[in-house]
Amino acid sequence: MADDRPNIILFTTDQHRGDYLGLAGHPVVETPNLDSWIGQGAYFPNAYSEIPSTTGARKILHTGRGNYACGMVGYGGTEFHDRNTLAQVLADAGYHCINVGWRNMHPRRKLYGFHLVVPHDLRIEDDEYWQWLVRELGPRAHERGHGIDANGWMARPWHLEERYHPTVWTTDVALEQIQKRDPTRPFFIWISHLRPHSPYDPPQYFWDMYINRDLPKVPIGKWAKKWDIPNPGLSRTTWHGRLTPEQDQRGRAGYMGCVTQIDYELGRLMEMLQRSTGTVENTVWLFTSDHGDMLGDHNLHRKCYAYEGSARIPFVIRYPKGFDLPCGTFESPVGLQDVMPTLLDAVGVDIPGTVTGRSVLNAIRGRKWREFMHGEHSPCYSPDVANHYLTDGKEKFVWYPKSMEEQFFDLTKNRLEREDLSKRKSHKKRVDLWRKRLIDILAKRDDGFSDGKKLLQKSHWSPLVENNRVQK
Repeated sequence: MADDRPNIILFTTDQHRGDYLGLAGHPVVETPNLDSWIGQGAYFPNAYSEIPSTTGARKILHTGRGNYACGMVGYGGTEFHDRNTLAQVLADAGYHCINVGWRNMHPRRKLYGFHLVVPHDLRIEDDEYWQWLVRELGPRAHERGHGIDANGWMARPWHLEERYHPTVWTTDVALEQIQKRDPTRPFFIWISHLRPHSPYDPPQYFWDMYINRDLPKVPIGKWAKKWDIPNPGLSRTTWHGRLTPEQDQRGRAGYMGCVTQIDYELGRLMEMLQRSTGTVENTVWLFTSDHGDMLGDHNLHRKCYAYEGSARIPFVIRYPKGFDLPCGTFESPVGLQDVMPTLLDAVGVDIPGTVTGRSVLNAIRGRKWREFMHGEHSPCYSPDVANHYLTDGKEKFVWYPKSMEEQFFDLTKNRLEREDLSKRKSHKKRVDLWRKRLIDILAKRDDGFSDGKKLLQKSHWSPLVENNRVQK
């Protein structure tokens, strides 16, 4: 007898800013398919990545354990050994677990509880997409044959036919694997898109949607002057510096084009599944990303920062048919550690005691919820930008352990963080409150950031936390 529990589709993007959605009120970006979920699910505008770079964020996503608790506080290409991954728990509960697309997990082909992995991972020996592209177009075919770096700020239209774009391939393979699933069991599939992470290279149709549009001005705070290094002269993968207006226009248009292309692929996925398997309605859908992209905000690029462009992420759920929950927008602060318990809760699978996250279904039901999120990142591009942050989506406190610099932003008045209020007498009590919260959080750890009374200066530390918090 077939198991009629809801299927699960975890649909993720990489380096996707939380404000680049129609749902978020962006004045230009179009995401009509994802926006439609608001009538059948829940949107969380105050969602944040606890570690705003890929590998740490994905460890949080797949273990349900927050920063520090997961054993990483930054970027590190390392294997992890947690027994209770999302896929493993669901496999043990009888789900057929499939992973298609971009992973950046190590080793590249480790299953981590999935029954099947079809990776797109930028090394030909571990990249099923690249191998397919070579079979289709010959040995010289390459995803970056257009000359744009995978971590750069440059942008241009995709150089091949649209059907060869990895965003299209990821959808095609996901549909194929769902068709081939075990029909007697519900399925869990993680569909992971590399874009809108650079290279910003949407197919021509999506490039044309934005390249000639009047795009919002790049926000630059007065506090960001130290990063104001003009081009020409910047590295193509620079993490700070001021691009020309033309370069900003191309970069943002390319990024927006990638976002909208993914949304169209989401729509194609839903349509094809409904036609071929009829599984759309009996499925829990969750759309999120590992972190954002600064896109030149405050003269900064790429990720790892505490700022909205880098740390804020999309987080949208679509309920299965018959789910008795309110729909709409919910202001509760949520993070990647909440993905695993949410999906398990939604399909009635017990949440392991190792999980530190919470099911957002409780926030939707109006139950007591956390006051704020804590995030951090170890030294990456420079020890100067290693950071801790706290936010509830209304205010944000940022602390830099090397310089001891603090920042405070009122997100209700300026979500683009143009004005640092940390030195204002009018905000001293708020800054003191948030600092005390961070002191208390870090005092519970054994890594030397707090003595319980004050924050402590620190300039170097490993992205891997050497302690017993990683479950073996």
